Amino acid sequence: MKSILGELPITEKQAKKLEIKSRTQMSPMLEKNCLLLSGDESYEKSAQKIKSLTGIAVSHSTQQRLVHRYAFEELPSNPEVEVEEISLDGGKVRLRTAKGKALIWRDYKAVSFHQLGVAAFFQDNSALLDLVNSQVLAKPLICLGDGHDGIWNLFREIGEKQERIEILDWYHLIENLYKVGGSFQRIEEVKCFLWKGDVDAAISCCEGWSEPQVENFITYLNKHKHRIVNYGYLQAEGISIGSGSVESKIKQIAHRLKITGASWESGNVPQVLRHRCAYLNGCLF
Repeated sequence: MKSILGELPITEKQAKKLEIKSRTQMSPMLEKNCLLLSGDESYEKSAQKIKSLTGIAVSHSTQQRLVHRYAFEELPSNPEVEVEEISLDGGKVRLRTAKGKALIWRDYKAVSFHQLGVAAFFQDNSALLDLVNSQVLAKPLICLGDGHDGIWNLFREIGEKQERIEILDWYHLIENLYKVGGSFQRIEEVKCFLWKGDVDAAISCCEGWSEPQVENFITYLNKHKHRIVNYGYLQAEGISIGSGSVESKIKQIAHRLKITGASWESGNVPQVLRHRCAYLNGCLF
């Protein structure tokens, strides 16, 4: 059996005492180190580093097989932690196609539990909802997202409506305001009303605005009116007003999924996401 100390001859009696399964080729510590390295970089680089650090050769294909048979912990286990805030967003993963065919990109969803960690799911919204609803959720639960309908459709299935406070991400809201254009003075006036959650006053300021995008922005404000809150008050109370937590995690997931030249078999994507999230959540350290 390979270990960080070198090749170890293990007798059947020793294997039984140590509770080592038959045909086990690597020690638990060597496996852990392989998973830790490949959770942040390609299997090829992980193989090179394991060889350099331990003197033990574990090929990139062996490391890949290890990842796909491993049972990763989805979140750090802490039943006493009450989840007070969650944010949802989507990322992209590049799928492998037949030689000569154009590569295709597909969406995955990620959820950030602001006190616990992150989990990501590929074309499996049911698994995402099951994981979220299995947590100890605060009442009320702060739910943060951008303006995408798919995000709010998922939030609708989390907890009870009266126990959720849905908040439209402040930074996306203001980004959309700036897209309208017009005078700086008027934009700042609208921004001040939105900061206080006064949507009606913000819409009144937009009336008579000649910019072509203004009608779309008013529609956007009306659609999310119940999610546009008193951001200044919430921020002063230490409550998040943006979905930056999940957006940051998606960028960190992309660091592994989008390494140069990387593309993935669609059936392997869920496990690759579990592996990366386990790394980001500190479950492999």
